[in-house]
Amino acid sequence: MEIVLLRHAEPEWVKDGVNISNPPLTDRGHKQAEHLANFLASENFDEILVSPLLRTRQTSAPILRKFSRQLVIEDWLEEIRDPIWHGTPQEKAAEAYRAQRAKDSHMRWDGLDGGEAVSDFVDRIHTGCTGFLERHGVMRKDNDLPVWTMENPEQKIAFVAHGGTNSVVLCHLLGLTATPWEWERFVIGHATVSRIQSFELGDGHTFGLTRLSGDEHLPATMRTV
Repeated sequence: MEIVLLRHAEPEWVKDGVNISNPPLTDRGHKQAEHLANFLASENFDEILVSPLLRTRQTSAPILRKFSRQLVIEDWLEEIRDPIWHGTPQEKAAEAYRAQRAKDSHMRWDGLDGGEAVSDFVDRIHTGCTGFLERHGVMRKDNDLPVWTMENPEQKIAFVAHGGTNSVVLCHLLGLTATPWEWERFVIGHATVSRIQSFELGDGHTFGLTRLSGDEHLPATMRTV
């Protein structure tokens, strides 16, 4: 089984000095998305699933056109939910992130004031990912190691999601203990490709990371994080 984790292209978080919630892509972001779609055009996906947020839906649009697919939303792929900052000065968000980075390690599980706790976000992604896999015949074995049974190990599925979501999915499938700084642990650029591939063991399957934040399809001037 191969799971291809695609991060959305560059979003316009700030416009005219104010924060934008659920932002659209920048002009550069739309170009990044086109490059990504062209890069993936020769691949075959059983499913392409998309986070409900605007930046992922816009990133997925040229990909779905390439494959003549309809938009399929998976709500659990949504990124961690920020506080309500829309229309506030950009410094408000910048200061909140500075304060978050300055917290002691275990305090970072609380997340940003007024936003989704990182602990709740990780639980949401773990629950959503586990349910998704079970619906696709992939079940975690009663084992202290990350070993799975698979009804169809030939499946290839793409998620169009986010840096945080994709990082937590990576940790979950690789059997790594989650931290409240997954965004920094796995640095994933805009419109990049990360790949997880299953391989067979004597008593099931496990997953290996074969590519992280692949950006070879993007010109150097269009690579952003």
